[in-house]
Amino acid sequence: MNWQPGDSPDEIFAGLVSCAQNTTGSRADRMRTIADALWDALSPRGVSWIGFYEIAREGNDHAVEPGSAMLLGPHRDKPACSPIGMHGACGQAFTEKTTLVVTDVAQLGEGYVACDPRDLSELVIPCLDENGDAWSVLDADSFERGCFDELDAAQIGQILVVAELSTEQAPPIRTV
Repeated sequence: MNWQPGDSPDEIFAGLVSCAQNTTGSRADRMRTIADALWDALSPRGVSWIGFYEIAREGNDHAVEPGSAMLLGPHRDKPACSPIGMHGACGQAFTEKTTLVVTDVAQLGEGYVACDPRDLSELVIPCLDENGDAWSVLDADSFERGCFDELDAAQIGQILVVAELSTEQAPPIRTV
């Protein structure tokens, strides 16, 4: 992607949709491609980290109980916590199958998993399979309060659908 500083949100979204339409390979390959494209497009606009967390499954590398935690998947551009408990925003979005737009992470209290204490807002979108069950979440963080809104959630959710990382069933959006 060749994003320009003056690109409008509509141009960015169209470019991301085009990228998602051309994404091929395994699920992990598609996750990596989408994480990279979203990072390239959104990091100049306030996003400090973006990536996927998947539910722990049988035989995972971290020896955690299947279904009890989420494990880091493809991400950009700094290290992140893994595994993370199900009590945080990622676990809530996964369990409730609801997109969370967190305008101020301080509002989450003990429900916030702080991988980077500089993060002030967050967007978490569950990835749903053909049965409507969550298998992963896309997590985006920002050093700015109020960086994300419901339009961002809907558009990024649509990118996940186009990349075949989620189904057409758009999860409800809740702003915190």
